[in-house]
Amino acid sequence: MSLLVKSNARGRTQVELGEGQLEYVGFAAYRLSLGETLPVSAGDQELCLVLLSGRVNIKGEAPEQGAFAWDNIGDRQSVFEDKSPFAAYLPPGTQAQVVALSDVQIAVCAAPGSATTQLGPRLIKPETMKRSVRGKGANTRYVCDILPDSEPAHSLLVVEVRTPSGHSSSYPPHKHDTDDLPHQSFLEETYYHQINPPQGFVFQRVYTDDRSIDQAMAVENNDLVVVPKGYHPVSVPYGYESYYLNVMAGPKRVWQFHNDPQHSWLLDL
Repeated sequence: MSLLVKSNARGRTQVELGEGQLEYVGFAAYRLSLGETLPVSAGDQELCLVLLSGRVNIKGEAPEQGAFAWDNIGDRQSVFEDKSPFAAYLPPGTQAQVVALSDVQIAVCAAPGSATTQLGPRLIKPETMKRSVRGKGANTRYVCDILPDSEPAHSLLVVEVRTPSGHSSSYPPHKHDTDDLPHQSFLEETYYHQINPPQGFVFQRVYTDDRSIDQAMAVENNDLVVVPKGYHPVSVPYGYESYYLNVMAGPKRVWQFHNDPQHSWLLDL
């Protein structure tokens, strides 16, 4: 099975993870024109809507929580702006509508929810998100924690990363595919990519120690990479910037990773 899901050049759905490809993670990214509406139904999952670019109204209703409405949200026109996004957490059973107030790109991130957690829908504002710089030298990248494990949710973890031209990211290679806390947690993951300028590409490899999975992919704008297990580094060619949105989920909502021992010496540089 190819771990690269190619994007659609036209239509409302930019890219979507196929049903059954992962057990815990669901993902889709959409493009909306001014005035267009996107209906969202959480079902038995919890959702995190990430407003990649543009402005929207979001309104809906959650079980035992009542109606909610967030008007005129959105403060960036590109994921490559040095700004955090607006996002919204929706618990299981939520029905909502997203109405585009401009041209919009929005991601719908999904994972198993719990009716007993009793979390309500909430708007996640940019100023509440932790921003950090990770790595050094040509391994430097810029991280924004949208829904980290320090914030309430049942299983979803969501983060976005910008990587400069000529840099590596998710590097040294690391994995989180073994339920062995506190040393490592089991989390599936998706990478939704954008490239600046958009005609560019990045490289991503997904591989396991035993090489039962070993795929190297040329990833283009709006493509999705699926990481069921294994290491998953990204390399950005000169002249292009990389953005990716990560969605992770598993049986325990903890991000604890293990570096590839063959490459962990890089951390001492």
